[in-house]
Amino acid sequence: MGLCSCFGCFGADNRMSKEEERVASEEARVKAAEAAQKRQEQFENSAAGRAARAHQQAMAKQSANTNKGEPVLKWQMG
Repeated sequence: MGLCSCFGCFGADNRMSKEEERVASEEARVKAAEAAQKRQEQFENSAAGRAARAHQQAMAKQSANTNKGEPVLKWQMG
């Protein structure tokens, strides 16, 4: 009875070098960034993306126009 041949894959000969791991990691990061950019573009072009952009613009406009030196809460005595 011998050892399973798959135990050979645990040897140092088959292990990726640090440089190969770095290159593979860099490639994975680039692919992930491209996929994220594509998803962002698809979202921006969708109805939900347009609605989100309009909402953000409305909120920015509202925050720019509010509280022009006046207190937020006005108290009335009476």
